[in-house]
Amino acid sequence: MEKLTQRLQFQNKILEKQVDEDEMWISLLEDRFTSVEINLFYSYVSEMLCCLHSHVRVKLPDLAGGLPTLASVMRRKGKNQRIRLVWEAVLEMLGLQEGNVLALCTFFIIHCSEAQYYPANQRQKYTSDISMMITKVVKNQILRESLLCAVQVVENGRAQRDPNQKKIVTLVQK
Repeated sequence: MEKLTQRLQFQNKILEKQVDEDEMWISLLEDRFTSVEINLFYSYVSEMLCCLHSHVRVKLPDLAGGLPTLASVMRRKGKNQRIRLVWEAVLEMLGLQEGNVLALCTFFIIHCSEAQYYPANQRQKYTSDISMMITKVVKNQILRESLLCAVQVVENGRAQRDPNQKKIVTLVQK
């Protein structure tokens, strides 16, 4: 009986996670952001994802060649304990959770074909308070919190750039 209870609790957690993910996708597909909002959010998301990838690579110099993209890190962290431990440490250092990264990746996937990257000086021209804009226009709570975390990391300068980061951002712009 106890084993059955454990299985049901595990299934319940999986279903809750799937519901959250479904809500995220639905929200992103239904929400209508202006092109400027998409470009601003995309710019922060791009920098955040590049930052995350760079930090993992820096902490794993011997594996960096085998981790050319954030997707490769995310795939391999399930199979490689060192990568997973560094991944978790970097998330904690940046004040992120796994759900934040999934939300940011989801946003990136949906909007990358239509979005334009705005450098920091150009972003300032469009809004003086990006956090307020996010709070007002983003309805999905998970996405809103994730975007706010990305903004915080980027604006606080935690997104320390190494020489490879500039190349990554340039690739995102294309």
